[in-house]
Amino acid sequence: MHNKHLKIPYVLTAILIVASMFYTLPYYVSKPGLAKELEPIITVEGGHPEEGSFMLTTVRMGKANIYTYLLAKFSKYQEIYPIGDILRKGESEKDYNTKQLHLMDSSKTYAIEAAYKKAGIPVEYRYKGVYIMSIVPGMPAEGKLETGDRLMSVDGKTLKSRDGLFEHLASKKAGDSVELVYTRDGKKHKENLKLKPFEDLPEKAGIGIEPVDDREIIVSPKVKVKTDEIGGPSAGLMFALEIYNQLTKEDLTKGYQIAGTGTLADGVVGPIGGIEQKIVAADKAGAEYFFAPNEKGAKDSNYRAAVKTAKDIKTDMVIVPVDTFDEAVAYLEKLKPKKRKRMRR
Repeated sequence: MHNKHLKIPYVLTAILIVASMFYTLPYYVSKPGLAKELEPIITVEGGHPEEGSFMLTTVRMGKANIYTYLLAKFSKYQEIYPIGDILRKGESEKDYNTKQLHLMDSSKTYAIEAAYKKAGIPVEYRYKGVYIMSIVPGMPAEGKLETGDRLMSVDGKTLKSRDGLFEHLASKKAGDSVELVYTRDGKKHKENLKLKPFEDLPEKAGIGIEPVDDREIIVSPKVKVKTDEIGGPSAGLMFALEIYNQLTKEDLTKGYQIAGTGTLADGVVGPIGGIEQKIVAADKAGAEYFFAPNEKGAKDSNYRAAVKTAKDIKTDMVIVPVDTFDEAVAYLEKLKPKKRKRMRR
């Protein structure tokens, strides 16, 4: 009987620990993710093989519970973010994830464009409508439209770009109605909305959406990029390098394991979040080189933060600053091939 009483505190402690893992806090925790080889993910029809590999780097992020919060609090390369730093006002986690997946799709498009143009291969586009990235709380679109909807027409006019939508709405005033045709989950819908003044810009009226152009790039040879549930725009640079490498005969990897990060738009490499965690992930995966956004030499650039982290974790990985896709290619073209280790006989 006495032994049973002694066990009670341990049982209660175990119950509290398990319960703490399911009780979420108003925070998100991010930590180093993975460095994934891109050759199995990207396939260019008739593409050339490579001896080394290009890798995308990821950051793992999730809602904090008591356990993960405390762990992050005492871990050097884990970050804690208030929920308001991740989700916009009125934005759900589903909306956020939908937006991140679309940003990944856009990143693929920019990467394909940069790689094929660099290889001297023409590209074409097929417009799929105007994609809704987010909804402004308190505006007419709230509760009617959703993040991920595609607007196909406004007042009977087919939309080919978000600029066309902006021009049409600019011709209206507060109280005027617009008829929108959109698709959601493959089904077509129609909605009538009245324009309303924006709270922070009362002189302007709108329906309260953040629209972006939704387009599909058409190229030959064909290219497939499988990213499953990976979201965000930060793999643009590395996607472009892998695609370009498969398009051209010269192997830019030169036998090395090359990681990196950075958004890519019109050939320009942009900054990302979590660079420190990506350096840790790349080092664990055995990367020998890491491309980091240089941001034109800014004092608080991704590159400087990457160098600081690399020194802190004592990695031999070479951190390379880049501002453009062309710079990254030029660096690799000048890189000496890796010497192969001789096998003993």
